[in-house]
Amino acid sequence: MVGPERGRYATKIERMRADVRWAEDAGLATVWIPQIPDEFDALTACALVGVDTNRIEIGTAVVPVQPRHPIALAQQALATQAACAGRLTLGLGVSHHWIIDEMLGLPYEKPVATMRSYLDVLDQALGGPGTVDVDNELFRIHNPLDVTDVTPTPVLLAALGPAMLRLAGERTDGTILWMADERAIATHVAPRITEAAATAGRPAPRIVAGVPVCVCLESEVDAAVDRTNRVLAEAEVSPNYQRLLDTGDARQVGDILAAGTESTVEKRLQAFVDAGATEVSVRVVPIGEDREARLASMKRTREFLASL
Repeated sequence: MVGPERGRYATKIERMRADVRWAEDAGLATVWIPQIPDEFDALTACALVGVDTNRIEIGTAVVPVQPRHPIALAQQALATQAACAGRLTLGLGVSHHWIIDEMLGLPYEKPVATMRSYLDVLDQALGGPGTVDVDNELFRIHNPLDVTDVTPTPVLLAALGPAMLRLAGERTDGTILWMADERAIATHVAPRITEAAATAGRPAPRIVAGVPVCVCLESEVDAAVDRTNRVLAEAEVSPNYQRLLDTGDARQVGDILAAGTESTVEKRLQAFVDAGATEVSVRVVPIGEDREARLASMKRTREFLASL
């Protein structure tokens, strides 16, 4: 996962490009770019880094659907797919009430029905050139769309609750998670989405577990947990994430952190796979008293990830 790091915005684009080039050179499978309320547009960032790379999959994690008309979202996704030469995966979500309602002033009602209505449009729009004809609960669309998709665009949903997990299994390629520990994946996420996909006659879904990671000394684990809770804790206030946490053992994001020596971190990452995750999206959490120490921490964690 790259993109949410703060710093001087005059250098933001080059730092993102450098991070993605590192991920590709290191042999990682995918780079995930989140959409954060006060940050860069994720699909624009994907397009920028897409032209810089040749192999690595580039995904959004995730783009909220409510602020964008589905035709506009489809046009941007198809244009970005062309820039990525067919390597874009479109992660979508319905976000949270405190973003959609309180920040943007948009309705946050019936999120599953909202996503279903969006997928009705995107299924046609991402399927190739032609007229998009949809008349459903939210949209009345009769729009020609002649953007040619380089390749079918995979879609993943940020699916946290049972109904959204069923929708993800029935209609999309899988889910990308945050705040889901091993127990939540094994008992709540994987069974529901896998059963829904099988019932719909779809392939086994992707289950992407979002995991903060810090390779450090065992004596530094507490500091890593504290920093993770301090830097990444804002998501915990969302009722959507609270309900997801209730299905697992974690109570805060620091409980999901994979921290410690290389062998300790590897065992924790393997535990997510054993629970049913098909892949892991890593959010590196560097520690240290100053910038130089944090850069060294980042380097150690990255080198370990590249070795797996």
